Amino acid sequence: MTHGNAPAAGPRSTLVVTAHAGDFVWRAGGAIALAASRGEKVTVACLTFGERGESAKAWREGRKLEEIKAIRREEAEKAAATLGAEVRFFDAGDYPLIATPELTDKLVEVYRATQPDVVLTHPVEDPYNGDHPAANRMALEARVLAQAIGYPGEGEIIGAPPVFYFEPHQPEMSGFRPEVLLDITEVWETKRKAMECLGAQQHLWDYYTDLAVRRGVQLKRNAGPNLGLAHKTMAEAYMRPYPQITQELA
Repeated sequence: MTHGNAPAAGPRSTLVVTAHAGDFVWRAGGAIALAASRGEKVTVACLTFGERGESAKAWREGRKLEEIKAIRREEAEKAAATLGAEVRFFDAGDYPLIATPELTDKLVEVYRATQPDVVLTHPVEDPYNGDHPAANRMALEARVLAQAIGYPGEGEIIGAPPVFYFEPHQPEMSGFRPEVLLDITEVWETKRKAMECLGAQQHLWDYYTDLAVRRGVQLKRNAGPNLGLAHKTMAEAYMRPYPQITQELA
């Protein structure tokens, strides 16, 4: 571990910690594409392929476990490339994803290597999928450990990057509040193309398209006068677990 003079500032960095191969696309594909379009570095830490719990179509086709992993890996790689992100796979196994010190330590390494300015991950609650809260716990713990100068490991310690929770599949049942609405209209077609890379979960393509429309309506309603004019705004929703740091209220 080093803590000497920091290197010259490079492009902004976003780190996405995701439980399964498709989560980062459905929930944060717009944010990823926006960051990449600005020349920022985006890294996706994909803890599992979603091979057991989120690949029902492949299982029904008679595929075997390793074959399904390969399918989901290829899909995620294509989706990440479409969005402009780098994806790193941990192959930790899903259903269940177990939070372990070893896996958390690997995430610390990623934090220190990427030096994120922003972190995106799952919210704390999800009664329908325990893998998502497990990913959340490790993402937050690794963020704290990566800041500790005495924690062993390579790389510079990090600051305290703001964390945004992306929207779960069942927000009403997961304690999710759309506190931040991100306008992704300019990169919507890119996100949709990335979604269409995920053939194993084709049933979600229209669901997340409809969700982007609904969040877009809410964004416009909160962005200015409600004139009732037609518009086509697409958006993603996020929560913030930590205070926003600012010098002015806006």
